[in-house]
Amino acid sequence: MTNDARRKAFKTMLAGAASLSAVPALAATAAAVNAASTSRSATGTGNATGIGADAADTSGNSNAATSPGAAGCTPPSPGWGKGVEGQRQADLGNGLYRNPIIAGDHPDPTVLKDGSDYYLTYSSFYSYPGLVIWHSTDLVNWRPITAALTKPLGAVWAVDLCKHNGRYFIYIPAAPDGDAWSIYAIWADNIAGPWSEPVDLKIAGCIDPGHVVGEDGKRYLFVNGIRKIRLTDDGLATDGQLEKAYEPWRYPADWVVENFAPEGPKLLRRGKWFYLVTAVGGTAGPVTGHMVIAARSASIHGPWEHCPHNPLVRTTSTAEPWWSRGHATLVEGPAGDWWMIYHGYENGYRTLGRQTLLEPIEWTADGWFRALGGDLSRPLPKPRGGKAGPSGHALSDDFSSNRMGVQWAFHDPAPDESHRARYTQQGLELAGRGRTPADSRPLTCGVGEHSYQAEITLTLDGQAEAGLLLFYNSKAFVGLGFAPDTIKTFQYAEEHSWARVQRATSTVRVRLTNVENVITFHYSHDGGRHWTLHGTRMEVSGIHHNVFGGFLSLKLGVYCAGVGTVRLNDFTFQAIDASKK
Repeated sequence: MTNDARRKAFKTMLAGAASLSAVPALAATAAAVNAASTSRSATGTGNATGIGADAADTSGNSNAATSPGAAGCTPPSPGWGKGVEGQRQADLGNGLYRNPIIAGDHPDPTVLKDGSDYYLTYSSFYSYPGLVIWHSTDLVNWRPITAALTKPLGAVWAVDLCKHNGRYFIYIPAAPDGDAWSIYAIWADNIAGPWSEPVDLKIAGCIDPGHVVGEDGKRYLFVNGIRKIRLTDDGLATDGQLEKAYEPWRYPADWVVENFAPEGPKLLRRGKWFYLVTAVGGTAGPVTGHMVIAARSASIHGPWEHCPHNPLVRTTSTAEPWWSRGHATLVEGPAGDWWMIYHGYENGYRTLGRQTLLEPIEWTADGWFRALGGDLSRPLPKPRGGKAGPSGHALSDDFSSNRMGVQWAFHDPAPDESHRARYTQQGLELAGRGRTPADSRPLTCGVGEHSYQAEITLTLDGQAEAGLLLFYNSKAFVGLGFAPDTIKTFQYAEEHSWARVQRATSTVRVRLTNVENVITFHYSHDGGRHWTLHGTRMEVSGIHHNVFGGFLSLKLGVYCAGVGTVRLNDFTFQAIDASKK
């Protein structure tokens, strides 16, 4: 099939996708929150009689969703498939998919094709265990399999996952203990681990590594800037000096961007060409800033020529459903078609962090490539030839098995932080640290839903204080806390002492309901038979990177402060379809 014929066929498929029915989403109201809260079973156990019991509907076409933006709402468009616990699922079950392919905070994706398998990991920042590796066989359905990094290295930014001579490598930019940035490497002979301890390559002041093997058979890392350095054959040390590799393409001076910031170099060899895919324009800030550009060269040493189609991907308006799109990796699909995987903020939901997006590309007759997906507002045809596997994973947890890393992670842990958590036959025990949520280094769980409900049972021991949070960082969180004799309210990252309630607590079940960034808390001291509505509702849409920095997301969190422990039991999670409330 010629490129023109392929493009025409693809547009025909898009037109078919556009005809899917769409129903405008209704605005969530306080009544919807109360209805959601009271539809749980009387025991509060979070079984199928609770919120979202209609999640068995897997048609993928009956849900509609809109994303409120800064200037109103995007047009209604067909919704997502429903996965476990009603979570958004990209695969619509009819040969189409809708972005994101991995919802929630999964930025700077790096993707490895390994035979018929695909592996992906992403920036984990201050979460440990970190660098969760996801697996897919069709590029649309992904599930987590392991966390590769257990030793705290401080903030971990955009990494590169690759395979060389049968061994897997992850190259990691990090700044342990606030020191200067360097590039570290970990390796494994099996993707599921065990992974090695980090090795410092001593590449100072660099981030965003991209691995490639040159025409000389030598290994290289490209980094932000765009610079390169040769590695030893084992990939665990440098073998040369850092040098300038390429001066990236410049966008017009009047474009509204954050800054130039050439970063995220990813390299691919196809035919006689090396292709260098780069992000410019800044990761956050104005939604029109971040973008994808490309260059090519017959040699890893250049000279590089700019792609005539630059920028290949860019958000051009706040009306689009995905903002700040960039940081792409090219990957070949199961049947030989080609795709770009990159990240973007969802219009109206920056709180979820940068989510992972999939867009088709085509190779042109002159040896370049171009993106085909447009603004990604509608379903797209899935990659051909793949076998759909498991998608996502349940977040509900009875704490009978260890889900550290794959689900739970400490925020900014000390080297010995893992010792605070102990699995027992009664549940997960978490030892106290610090005095408030801000210095407690909470245990967090990422989410990818617009609306959801989560519950957990907390049992205090000693003089511990514990509670349920939505946590961004130590300067940005909300939540409820329970000391042995006091209920505390946290908003704007501080306790409202005027809102204290004197109430003895040994065991309490806490419920957090998030409906499109409006938070409602309930709590029960009798196992869920009777619930108390907390008197303050909290609006959290402003808790994101453009306000607080750090490139993070708003996560569910459990904190334990003071002297003593808290036991965690029966964590339940259910997505809410706010359009049906």
